[in-house]
Amino acid sequence: MMRLLVLSLVGMLVYGCGSSKGLVSADKAPVAVAIDLINVKDDKVMVEVNPGAFTAERVSFYIPKTVPGTYSADNYGKYVEGFRALDYNGKELPVSKIDDNTWGISNGKALDKVVYYVNDTYDTEEETNDPVFSPSGTNILAGENFMLNLHGFVGYFGDLKEVPYELKISKPAKLVATTSMTKKPDGQTDTTSDTFVAERYFEVIDNPILYAEPNIESFKINDITVTLSVYSPNGTYTASSLRDPMEKMMAAQKAFLGDIDGTQKYNIMLYLSTMEPNDATGFGALEHHTSTVVVLPEAMTKERLEQAMVDVVSHEFFHIVTPLNVHSEEVQYFDFNDPKMSQHLWMYEGTTEYFANLFQIQQGLIDEDEFYQRIMDKISNAKSYDDTMSFTEMSKNILSEPYEENYANVYEKGALINMALDITLRELSNGERGVLWLMKELSKKYGNNTPFDDDKLINEIVKMTYPEVQAFFDAHVIGNTPIDYNLYFNKVGLTTAKEKEQSGYFLNGEVPFIDVDQANDNAVFVRKGIELNSFLTDLGAQGGDVIKSINGTAINLETIRPIIGQSFGWTPETEINVILQRGEEEIAVSKAVGAPTLNVEAIIPEENISERQSQLREAWLKG
Repeated sequence: MMRLLVLSLVGMLVYGCGSSKGLVSADKAPVAVAIDLINVKDDKVMVEVNPGAFTAERVSFYIPKTVPGTYSADNYGKYVEGFRALDYNGKELPVSKIDDNTWGISNGKALDKVVYYVNDTYDTEEETNDPVFSPSGTNILAGENFMLNLHGFVGYFGDLKEVPYELKISKPAKLVATTSMTKKPDGQTDTTSDTFVAERYFEVIDNPILYAEPNIESFKINDITVTLSVYSPNGTYTASSLRDPMEKMMAAQKAFLGDIDGTQKYNIMLYLSTMEPNDATGFGALEHHTSTVVVLPEAMTKERLEQAMVDVVSHEFFHIVTPLNVHSEEVQYFDFNDPKMSQHLWMYEGTTEYFANLFQIQQGLIDEDEFYQRIMDKISNAKSYDDTMSFTEMSKNILSEPYEENYANVYEKGALINMALDITLRELSNGERGVLWLMKELSKKYGNNTPFDDDKLINEIVKMTYPEVQAFFDAHVIGNTPIDYNLYFNKVGLTTAKEKEQSGYFLNGEVPFIDVDQANDNAVFVRKGIELNSFLTDLGAQGGDVIKSINGTAINLETIRPIIGQSFGWTPETEINVILQRGEEEIAVSKAVGAPTLNVEAIIPEENISERQSQLREAWLKG
């Protein structure tokens, strides 16, 4: 998963009791699921789940509490309404709701099917303090768009997670499905329904479906067929307009990975949000074995959208290495309603995010200055989190505080851990081995169907590499010692110095210059204790100033969201009128927004470096 942190600023950032020892009928029929996208009722979709015959009196039905890749308890059962259990005569059976995600059915032998309605999550993101992250959420827009992250629609009966599923989806004729799920090979030509098959429940929730009018491009990268499907509500973007950068990027990824193969098909489902109050506001992506769901603002300029797609999709595609290929038993046997989390987020998200940047410099998509700036941005962003928190401890406990609030550091310090490890391996192997080599070796040893023991992975890595690597993990991954990044930069002939760089208007990369005071009617204020960009300093803004209005619009949590989205399309000549409040004083400013810059710490090459430093830098950056 990749979560763009701007969203956390503006909201764009129980195990059930009872037993369900049921068995499918003697003919081994799959669990049959029907989803009706035609007869949408009050923005809700009806779902039927028919499990076959049970032999137990008590049966439990579950909607996932959490799903792989999200690292959060989202309780998708909260979006289910009107849950009913029906017998073979269509009569209702007694049902007890055990918790948000669990329903108990007392007369299991008589159960024919369960029926319920599902609300979508996009409509309610602004109504909750802890919304479902949009790429793992759901959208219901009757006749136009359905984002089916199926963990939000399809549940499971306790012991029936490992049996086949068959999904029949009734849908408007003009909408087509983009998904990696296997279509039932029955020669069906009906344009108002699709039937999909899955070997087990995990395969259902691992294959989201985007229904929209056709806006699709496909291309081949070696032996991988890539499909890009775009939902752009105002017709701003087409799949064909985004194909070239996606094709170039994924070709570079495949060249970087070499002989690591994870799939022969890959689907990219891009949902572009209007950023209206009832639309998605959580931007980023969620990985699956052979697809990814991406949510971004439709208001982004083409240049920014293309770069965001490169950064986000490359991150998700690299997940085919870890955790989709190399993973622990906790991931392999994931419990959707009582999850046990792995301690290796430093690898699942950190290695993946590091590769998403490293491959771009190694394959010539960005230059060294851009790569150094990205690394420095991560160092700056990581300062917003607890730098003394053990990464393995955080990972094991990521669903609870204080660890959960530090989750986003997996994209910052997690990537930096991998950078330092990469340079360490290059140094110890005279430039021959790095983190990519390590992941290839782990892929050979484990792979998709052979999980590792969570407590033994680091010992295995040390056995594969060098004793010094144990000290690195003990100090900086298992332990709580902050990393001295200058120590690693020096090994490759780099140092740091202050420079000016371009920033966003309200954000520096993923770090906001503004914040929200929820105790004061969600007032938006300029953050204290950080260096502000030229846009804010030219307005005369100071830390603690409340932004009262922009262009006549009173500013609060809700109204700042679309303005941040619009700012992605501002040019230096765009005029803006701002009223700031400082104590009892109101300050009105009218000016062009300009091109915002920020004084930042930058990574620069040292002069007069040794041949060894030069060779290590070449091995690190060029592989």
